[in-house]
Amino acid sequence: MGARLHKLIHDLRTTFWLVPAILVSLGVLAAFWAVGAEGADWIPEPLLALLYEGGESGARTLLGAIATSTIGVTGTLFSITIAALTLASSQMGPRLLDNFTRDRGNQVVLGVFLGTFAYCLVVLRQVRGGEDDLFVPRLALAGAMLLGGLCVALLVYYVHHMSSRINIDTVIDLVRRDFFAALDSQTQPKPDVSPLQPADVDLDWSDARPVPDPRNGYLQQLETDELADWAVANGARVRLLVRPGDFIMAGGCVALVWPPDVEGAQEAVVGATALSARRTSGADLEYSARQLVEVAVRALSPGINDPMTAIAVLDQLGSALCRVANRTFVSGVTVRDGRVVVLRPVSDYAGLVDVSFDMIRQNGAGAPSVLIRMLEILALVAEQERDAERLAVLVSHADKVMSDGQKAFANDRDLQDLHQRHRALGRVVAHGGPARRTGP
Repeated sequence: MGARLHKLIHDLRTTFWLVPAILVSLGVLAAFWAVGAEGADWIPEPLLALLYEGGESGARTLLGAIATSTIGVTGTLFSITIAALTLASSQMGPRLLDNFTRDRGNQVVLGVFLGTFAYCLVVLRQVRGGEDDLFVPRLALAGAMLLGGLCVALLVYYVHHMSSRINIDTVIDLVRRDFFAALDSQTQPKPDVSPLQPADVDLDWSDARPVPDPRNGYLQQLETDELADWAVANGARVRLLVRPGDFIMAGGCVALVWPPDVEGAQEAVVGATALSARRTSGADLEYSARQLVEVAVRALSPGINDPMTAIAVLDQLGSALCRVANRTFVSGVTVRDGRVVVLRPVSDYAGLVDVSFDMIRQNGAGAPSVLIRMLEILALVAEQERDAERLAVLVSHADKVMSDGQKAFANDRDLQDLHQRHRALGRVVAHGGPARRTGP
């Protein structure tokens, strides 16, 4: 149940309606409080007279004008915004629209506008005319005017905010933040002793029983500790075959359990995992990287042809690899009481580099500036990397870039520049030193 609870919390944090719903509720409660506080002893009468001096007809007109204008502006503004985002998503990718729905500024603006509308409706129904039953809640009317002024200020803020949000550089920076957050959660400072990885653990799984999953969807949350507790309690060990971001087909094998006759394995695996209809960032490191890569790949398409955007993405991907130079990826081995109880697949350095550069290289083979910058990025990362296996991964990708450039470049000068960057990387790997020395 822990995985499903965490999934629910994650969904609530990223949903668009929660903050507006809270603000609308606060608007309704504030309206009832303001109406009820009318005539209270702690509010001096001269202050109420100063807040509003009109009559019942003027109060209805004021409240109606604020309510009508706020709901009208809200509908028009967000309709235009969705149209603009739809056009922008054709260049940057539809999955990046999540940055709009998760944006707290957008949620607060919508919530304040709708909360003001609800506030005015509640106060409007309390206004009464007639000589014997005249009631004009002056404190509530002052609150409505204050909310109206706030809406005007938020309208100006929203126009500025959205115009900057659909800027490609801002979008790249927003995705980069998600990527770095996922990177920090999936890596840790390098310990004195490297943590065990699933490939380092030699256990016999020949008699293990496969565990199918009756559900269908992307694995979003995985509670390893919960599964480890079950394994300890039942004297079992579990080897997961999927990780967050993998798609699970109904009836497919997602784990192996040993001994094969242990009961409740399927219920334990299903209870420790939560699926979603789509991939999300967070525990899924590669998806966060793929969001950045998608921006670059779309920028390199013939219809857009924007290599500068692809280069900006490469800069951020290189920064991410430099970030993990002194970090190691989390272990996929869970040990309890000196015994391995859970093995799970985890992201590794080679996989992260593959996801970061392969698709950009494949789609940018005909863009010399992109491949040249890619070699420069690999060399800059190699400057900070001291692990021999990781350096071998970087060299392997540099060789791929060199091979693609030799096949695609029509200009000898471009090819010469590519050779210079490739030799600079070789010098960094062999002897260390600054990567920017790209001379022959």
